[in-house]
Amino acid sequence: MANYDQERLQQSRLGASADMSVDQGLRSYMLSVYNYMAGALALTGLVAYFAYAAAVQSVTGEGIMLTGFGDALYNSPLKWVVMLAPLAFILVLSFGVHKLSLATTQLLFWSFAGVMGLSLSSIFLVFTGQSITTTFFVTAAAFGSLSLYGYTTKRDLTGMGSFLFMGLIGIIIAMVVNIFLQSSALQFAISVLGVLIFAGLTAYDTQRIKGMYYEGDSVAAAGKKAVMGALSLYLDFINMFMFLLQFMGTQRS
Repeated sequence: MANYDQERLQQSRLGASADMSVDQGLRSYMLSVYNYMAGALALTGLVAYFAYAAAVQSVTGEGIMLTGFGDALYNSPLKWVVMLAPLAFILVLSFGVHKLSLATTQLLFWSFAGVMGLSLSSIFLVFTGQSITTTFFVTAAAFGSLSLYGYTTKRDLTGMGSFLFMGLIGIIIAMVVNIFLQSSALQFAISVLGVLIFAGLTAYDTQRIKGMYYEGDSVAAAGKKAVMGALSLYLDFINMFMFLLQFMGTQRS
């Protein structure tokens, strides 16, 4: 009987040790995801700001005078390359990640964040710097709360994912339609739905990324999972920020 109890105690200790190892591995994995995401946001912000600074010669009551670089970036066909380049990076990473090495995946991820900075630099032409900063911190607070919920909740959010994806497709279609309609009411509705959808996606993606963790992954596999998880959360943050900016942003006079 004593031997039996001792064996059960030993098994219990081994089980607790294994659980602790998994918890530590999961925390390390999620920390890596958030570090990648935070680094990408910082890179995007720096590139956006310095690209804007290099593009603008002066700001007067009559308008914004652009440099040669600014004219090429915002008024020439180059602007379409800058706008569409992030999508190309996303497609390569999403469909080719299994064939890419960890180093190549990381390089593409950081390159994507830099190109996104060039693409987003134009918001400084439309909105004041103070309103952009305020919106960023509001987005950060909302994102942090929603991501924490997705990480800690016991509720299965899988079913919500398909609903949110359909809503996202609907928003994209509505945005394309509104290019021709130029309806302020439709734009307002799109912005409201956009904030709600990406708020839901933040919690959903966090839980999904957490579920992707596997203790037996190789260093390369775990690293690529972390990068792709960071990409998903980065896109949730950026899109939530852009939709919130439609409400909170103060346009330049």
